[in-house]
Amino acid sequence: MRTGKNRKAIPTNSLIANVFSHKRNLKIPNIKIPSGLKLNQRMKMGGLKFLKKLKPNTIPVAFFDPQYRGILDKLNYGNEGKQRGVKRGALKQMTESTIGKFITLIEKALIPSGHLFLWIDKFHLCSGFHEWFKSTQLDIVDMITWDKGKIGMGYRSRRRSEYMIVLQKQPRKAKGVWKIHNIPDVWLEKIIKKNHTHQKPIELQANLLSAVSNEGDIVIDPASGSFSVLEACKLRGRNFLGCDING
Repeated sequence: MRTGKNRKAIPTNSLIANVFSHKRNLKIPNIKIPSGLKLNQRMKMGGLKFLKKLKPNTIPVAFFDPQYRGILDKLNYGNEGKQRGVKRGALKQMTESTIGKFITLIEKALIPSGHLFLWIDKFHLCSGFHEWFKSTQLDIVDMITWDKGKIGMGYRSRRRSEYMIVLQKQPRKAKGVWKIHNIPDVWLEKIIKKNHTHQKPIELQANLLSAVSNEGDIVIDPASGSFSVLEACKLRGRNFLGCDING
C-alpha cells in the first residue's frame, strides 16, 4: 500500500481486521415471552397486535415482508384478482401508513444495533420508502438482490429479482455485530416447492441469521406469510417468534 512521505504503510490485512469481525459482542437481554405468544410455532394473529406485546430493546433480528398496496393503486395494472393476480389479490393489502406503523413498532422492539431485513418491491425501491422509518433510529446499511432463477411478470422488463433492504438500529456498526462475510449482494436461490404467493428464500434468510444472531436468539416476523423465516430459524438453531393474519 502506498502512502505519503510522512505516513507509515498499514498492511492490508490490518485494515481488514479493523473492519471485519467474526464474533458478536452484543449483549442480548433475557427475554420473557409475553402472554399469548409461543416460540417456534405458526401463530394466527394480526402483526400490529403481536408487535405491541413485545418489550422495547429486546429483539436482535426482525424480518418484514409487507403486502404492498402501492403498486396496485398507483400503476393500476388491472390484474388484481385476475389470472396470476388471483392469489395476490386475495391477500390483505397494507397501506403506506400501516407499513410505517409496523416498522416503527419493530424498531422499538429491536436492541441497539439490531437488524431489520425489509423485503421491498421494485416500485417502492425506485419511488422512495424513507417515510416509513424517518421517525425511527433505523439506518439503511445494505441491500441484497434475490435472483429467483426464473422470469416473472412485467410489461417492459420481466421481473426475475426481489429486493431486501438491510436496516440497522442505531448505533450503526458492523464490527462485533455482523459476523459472516461471504454473503453476496446478489443471491441466486430457486424456490423448489412454492406454497405461498410471496414465499421467500430460506437459505438466504438462514445465512443472514448466521450473520447477525447467535444460536438461541429470538428472531421475529410479524407478517410471516409462508413462515419461511421459521424454517430458516430451524436450520440455524434460532428461536422463531412470529405470526400471520392468515395463520
